[in-house]
Amino acid sequence: MIAQLPPRPRRQVFRRPLAGLVLNLWLAGLAGCGGQPPDTPAAAAAGPIVEVVEVTQRDVPVYQEWVGTLDGMVNAQIRAQVTGYLIRRHFEEGQLVKQDQLLYEIDPRTFQATLDGALSTLAREEALLKTARLDYERIQRLLPERAVSVRDRDNALGRVASGEAQVMTARAAVHSAQLDLSFTRIRSPITGIIGLSQAQIGDLVGPNSANSNALTTVSQLDPIRAYISISEQDYMRFATKADASEGPPDLDLILANGEHHPRTGRFYVADRQVDPTTGTIKVATLFPNPGNILRPGQFARVRAQLRTKRGALLVPQRAVTELQGGYQLAVVRPDDTIDIRAVRPGERVASLWVIDEGLKPGERVIIEGIQKARPGLKVTPRRPASADDAQPATPVHP
Repeated sequence: MIAQLPPRPRRQVFRRPLAGLVLNLWLAGLAGCGGQPPDTPAAAAAGPIVEVVEVTQRDVPVYQEWVGTLDGMVNAQIRAQVTGYLIRRHFEEGQLVKQDQLLYEIDPRTFQATLDGALSTLAREEALLKTARLDYERIQRLLPERAVSVRDRDNALGRVASGEAQVMTARAAVHSAQLDLSFTRIRSPITGIIGLSQAQIGDLVGPNSANSNALTTVSQLDPIRAYISISEQDYMRFATKADASEGPPDLDLILANGEHHPRTGRFYVADRQVDPTTGTIKVATLFPNPGNILRPGQFARVRAQLRTKRGALLVPQRAVTELQGGYQLAVVRPDDTIDIRAVRPGERVASLWVIDEGLKPGERVIIEGIQKARPGLKVTPRRPASADDAQPATPVHP
């Protein structure tokens, strides 16, 4: 008979105490590193982190800008008034030319020959007129003696009158030939900057030739015009100021590279009518242009300071959200909860936006983390890392 061995005692495994020990060690490690598990009640109470700035209040100059096109004060197109071949050019392209300075020469030989013929015709007609006058004077002396008839006197008087008319015609022909000859020497009508020459030496030019376009253009650039189109309302505002002896505001010119023209300008003249298709009126402004740096055809922005808004409230533009035609801001209350507030924005000044209604000075608005904002949500506000974001920039003055 085989003796039965007693059963082997079963090893007990303490699973739960071991799991608890591991959890305690992990929590202790987080506490030693300054961390906190994401699902702890303290982390949930802190709320998401958002960047906020305070609403600032200051006086803000209000500007209005228009896109302008520069043009010369006077633009004189140089054209040939007689037909002929260009034989000389007397200017450097793009340089300053003086009034009456010689620019081009056309071959004058044909016109000189025409003038010589007109002078000879005038001389012949003057000789015939002199003979007719002598005949008339002789007949006048003989008429009392009845040596000639009254008819002879009348015929002599008619020949004198016809001779005088012929002389006048010949003189007009001489004058015309002299003008045509003078037109072979093309001069500048104004002082200004001359453009590129559109005709070369040897070209046949003239009002009826194949090259009948302008030979070049001379522009007076100091002062220079800037044409802008302003609304009918703006025109009435400026016209009212002018009538009230307040005068229109000074103008600033902002160039394509963002720089400001060093001289201020003024309104010069308005067109005679408002364009009914656009509701705008074309206005010419004038700006001093010493050195002729500005050139026709350039695009620039013309800016005028309309007024100064006192005590305006400013926030960064990126803090404002547009939703279905309205605007709103995420405001952080003193207890760090969010208030989604509808506002009415005003003018934009650099990277800032004037808020006319819906804010108070010193309130905090969210500029980063707006997508996390929910009404009543508690958040952890902090200042932006960048000093430019922490405090709105001062509005740009002209």
